[in-house]
Amino acid sequence: MQIETWGIPERDVIPARLLHALQQNGACLIGAFDGSDLVGFVFGSLGTVESLKERIDQVAAARLQMYSVTMGVLPSYQHIGLGFRLKLAQREFAIRIGVRLITWTYDPLESRNGYFNIRKLGAISHRYFRDFHGPMSGINLGLPTDRFYVDWWVTSNRVQSRVTSRRGPLSLDAYTSGGAIIVNEAIRERGKLPEPQREFINTDNRIILVEIPVNFQEIKREDMDLAIAWRLHLRELAESQFDKQYVVTDFVRQEIDRGTFRSFYVLTKSDEEEVGPRA
Repeated sequence: MQIETWGIPERDVIPARLLHALQQNGACLIGAFDGSDLVGFVFGSLGTVESLKERIDQVAAARLQMYSVTMGVLPSYQHIGLGFRLKLAQREFAIRIGVRLITWTYDPLESRNGYFNIRKLGAISHRYFRDFHGPMSGINLGLPTDRFYVDWWVTSNRVQSRVTSRRGPLSLDAYTSGGAIIVNEAIRERGKLPEPQREFINTDNRIILVEIPVNFQEIKREDMDLAIAWRLHLRELAESQFDKQYVVTDFVRQEIDRGTFRSFYVLTKSDEEEVGPRA
């Protein structure tokens, strides 16, 4: 299933015996089935939040978290909501065992994943990891594997309102009319792939909008140099804004012409409500 879902070589598959052993010792391993056929799964392992104080007598339970290692759905079963249902099941598992925080990483240039993780699930991010997985092959050859590290505070009002759709999405116009500033409007020329600006606007505005490509997979297929340019652009922008205490709190997709969309991260100057409890 892992090979079919991601096209990875067999050497990169997580062995069934390892999954079984970890599940038997508290890890979260949940499957989605069509009859008796496994068509999707999510796997998370228990760990601890990094301590902010160097002490040897800390109670691990006070810093307990779950790291969501991976989630996959067979290609023929994608786009029907299985991924969302698997994450909800993972959330229920965490709440049942008393874990408030689930974390994971994803490629921040993938618009679909940004929408799913930030907008739909209500996760946030304020950490950027460079080349997290090291060199990869295939379509990703030569592209640094930079990742957003997200926090999903599963018992928070924020997450509850998102996963139950109590809070509807705000539009791009709603954000800009409320004072949000687009700091890196993409360069668009007819018939060409979107390009990043050479520089972004450096501002301390409370809310800023960061544009990313709608279809990064197409850019990787058509122009790897452009894909790398986008990677380095977002790396510089995200790291600088995270250093200034901005947090990714929302994601906006908006149609600007028929069939033409734009995608934006919403970054907000952080406070305890946005970031959530800290260790």
